[in-house]
Amino acid sequence: MRPSINPHVLNLKASATLAFNQRVMQLRTSGEEVYHFGFGQSPFPVPRAIQAALIEHADKNSYLPTRGLPELCEAIAVFYDEQCGCSLSPDQVVVGPGSKELIFQVLYLLQGPLLIPAPSWVSYGPQATLRGKEIVTIETRRKLGYRLQADELHQACRGSVDSQKILIFNNPNNPSGSSHSEQEIKDLAAVCRTHQIIVISDEIYGLVNFRKEKHTSIAHHYPEGTIITGGLSKAFSAGGYRLGVMIIPPELENILQALESMISETFSAVSAPIQYAALAAYRYSDEVREGVERCTDIHCFTAEYLHQRFIDMDLNCPKPEGGFYLFPDFDHFREPLLARGIVTSRQLTEALLTEARVAMLPGSDFYLPDSHLGVRVASVDYDGEHVLHEFPGASAMDEKQLTTLFPNLVHGCDRLNGFLANL
Repeated sequence: MRPSINPHVLNLKASATLAFNQRVMQLRTSGEEVYHFGFGQSPFPVPRAIQAALIEHADKNSYLPTRGLPELCEAIAVFYDEQCGCSLSPDQVVVGPGSKELIFQVLYLLQGPLLIPAPSWVSYGPQATLRGKEIVTIETRRKLGYRLQADELHQACRGSVDSQKILIFNNPNNPSGSSHSEQEIKDLAAVCRTHQIIVISDEIYGLVNFRKEKHTSIAHHYPEGTIITGGLSKAFSAGGYRLGVMIIPPELENILQALESMISETFSAVSAPIQYAALAAYRYSDEVREGVERCTDIHCFTAEYLHQRFIDMDLNCPKPEGGFYLFPDFDHFREPLLARGIVTSRQLTEALLTEARVAMLPGSDFYLPDSHLGVRVASVDYDGEHVLHEFPGASAMDEKQLTTLFPNLVHGCDRLNGFLANL
């Protein structure tokens, strides 16, 4: 018997990041040396206070309210008020098994096309495809750090006949590491208000911010139309806990009601012990905050190190301002790559993996044309627990410490440099 399958699912591939990570893990398991710049998982241990809260509440076995543990929803509202300057109520908060699932559920229930700045995270498009939703990509400019601009958004809206549009806005951005300025966000908010765009603001990297000021949410300037998403996976180094949050404004209350109904018929509620553990994260004690800030300092250091190495190799690469990522391109090497039959980012990353043993993701996975020779680089291939204890601070680092603490980043760059030198 051959079952009939939903046509929207038939051509869907496994998540590019997860599938590629499995491939690299298999190579490493077989004894191959691979420098893994392809997967963006925080390398640091979960903060001890969060681990302790999980252990303490391991006996909690009751179903929690659909929207989430009330104390947790209150802590999340206070957290976003303090960190982003957004005045929120606990009634606006929804807790789910990762922000990825919550984004999918909202995309499923909303009508209208999805506007995706390119480059953007790999899963937004496939999620929209599962719903049969139209996808409108908005290609951004390298010279502006791949930050979506108000004029680009306005032009995309003028070209769409649908009255309701959804913008997915990831800031800081995966894959570019870009972070929008306050003025850029204000300008985008004005366009969103003009066109009545519903914004899903993916702020999962909001605390992993290399700017000296606090992260700015577009919800601060466009509160009535912005849905915020976040979670434990990045700043709190707890991706495996699978807890995400969504904050929906009162003006979009019908979305909140519909989402609650969907949750009740799908995952019901997030694991109770995990929600109690999340309380220790979102209450953001001095201990947790200091840990997050130290991890962010290390992310900033590794991003700046890789950026300088890439610039020294004559790669184009905007300087990252947050997250775990950089987005260099090999445009200056287009002719020697063409001589070897390499004309797409996928061919390029395959050659880098097989010849240099450096794993990166192709820009085409992030909604850019195949001919764009950009690649996504993750800056987290090191022993996070060891680095967390031994990192002396950026100003005190020397070459010996660099190689000791971040050997795969150093040697991976060396291998990449050798690949380019042999073109």
